[in-house]
Amino acid sequence: MVTIPLTRRGAELLKSELHRLKSVERHAVIQAISEARAQGDLSENAEYEAAKDKQGFIEGRIKEIESKLAAAQVIDPAALDAGGKVVFGATVDLEDQAGGTQARYQIVGDDEADLKQGLISISSPIARALIGKEAGDVAEVVAPGGVRHWEIVDVRYL
Repeated sequence: MVTIPLTRRGAELLKSELHRLKSVERHAVIQAISEARAQGDLSENAEYEAAKDKQGFIEGRIKEIESKLAAAQVIDPAALDAGGKVVFGATVDLEDQAGGTQARYQIVGDDEADLKQGLISISSPIARALIGKEAGDVAEVVAPGGVRHWEIVDVRYL
């Protein structure tokens, strides 16, 4: 079985979503189906069809989250001792060598990634270029916008 790396925060977010889907969303859609069914002819009932579609989405998402949690390898970045190397869960301060712009990213699982919050996926081009490097190294990132060189200023495990 393939394991899916998740930070502790990412696993908690998935568990929270799963709980909400099972305890709130599932019951709400069952109620909506029941109300739509009470209106009569189901063959031309748009509310019934919409509720059934939503139910299918919710059940599919529940199965997807349960599968991911079952295969998850939860990693606590604060407990890592990687000797200053960039690894999954690390927070990395970078400086673009061309423009001098600075950036801070944490390398997280695919489901946790949110660039606006500085969370980049382990499978992204920049994360792949950073893995295994340490402060002072320069990572060459081949991205759709072209090649960029980022100097690793600091590596932390928060």
